[in-house]
Amino acid sequence: MDVIELELSGLLLIRSKVFSDERGFFLEPYNQSRYYQAGITETFVQDNHSRSSHGTLKGLHYQRRPGQAKLLRVAVGRILDVAVDIRPESKTFGRWTSVELTAEGHEQLFVPIGFTHGFCVLSDTADVLYKVSAPYDPAEEFTLAWNDPEIGVDWRVTEPILSPRDCSGESFVEYRRRLEL
Repeated sequence: MDVIELELSGLLLIRSKVFSDERGFFLEPYNQSRYYQAGITETFVQDNHSRSSHGTLKGLHYQRRPGQAKLLRVAVGRILDVAVDIRPESKTFGRWTSVELTAEGHEQLFVPIGFTHGFCVLSDTADVLYKVSAPYDPAEEFTLAWNDPEIGVDWRVTEPILSPRDCSGESFVEYRRRLEL
C-alpha cells in the first residue's frame, strides 16, 4: 500500500494494492501489522457503515474524550471527505483539508484524534465504511458548524441535506472559547 502524508500533520491518505482481472478485484482494506508499520497504531473497536444520498453533508463531528480516530473508505459512490485540525497546540490549528474518496479508487483516509471530520456525498448515493478507535459516546460528541466562515470549508455544494444536529453545530469561536474554560 502507498501511504501519503497530507498537509495537516497526522492525516494520511492510503492507497491499497488492488488485484483486478476480468472477474473483478480483490484488496485487503485492513491489515493490522501493515497499518502499524505505516504508523497507524490505534486499536479499532467498532466498524460503522453509512449510506447517504447526493448532497448529504455529515459533520463536522468529533468526540472530546477519549477522542476517536477514524479509518474511512467508500464502498459505493464518491464523497468529499473533510478534516479540520482542532488541536490547539498544532501549527495548523483551525485549518482544513479535503480529499475525494471513491469506490473505484479504493482510497482510505486516516483521521487521528484531534480533528473534526465530515463528508459530503457527490454521487447519487454513497456507502461509507469506517473504523473507529473508541465507541460512540453521545455525551462526548460535538459538532463544529459545517459552514463556519472562519474555517471556510468548500464543500462543493450550496444547499446540503443536513441533520438537525448538523444544522446546530458550534462556531469555531465558541469552540475556542470553550477551550479556555
